[in-house]
Amino acid sequence: MAIKLRLARGGSKKRPFYRIVAADSRMPRDGRFVEKLGTYNPLLPKDSEERVKMDMERVQYWLGQGAQVTDRIARMLEAAGVREKAERANPKKGTPGKKAQERAEEKAAKAAEAADAE
Repeated sequence: MAIKLRLARGGSKKRPFYRIVAADSRMPRDGRFVEKLGTYNPLLPKDSEERVKMDMERVQYWLGQGAQVTDRIARMLEAAGVREKAERANPKKGTPGKKAQERAEEKAAKAAEAADAE
């Protein structure tokens, strides 16, 4: 059985609330889980201690058993200092889109024309 540490969504429409759970990777997102490890409330401010609560002993236990973590849980564990920060390489994220590139080229061309006119 492949165990994953992941978020299970709860709460009502437009009011999300998540449980941090250890679940079989084949189960649905909000389906059966093995153990509840904590909670995550994204509606609270980022500096609030109530935003993310985790039972670190049980998280360490599941990581020791070979459980995989999702990206969001990995970031939470990095913030808590349990895991070392992983490099995330997404080279296309920082590049502007086609229209923004076209606007930048037009702006550069106008600037060059203005510099030539002087």
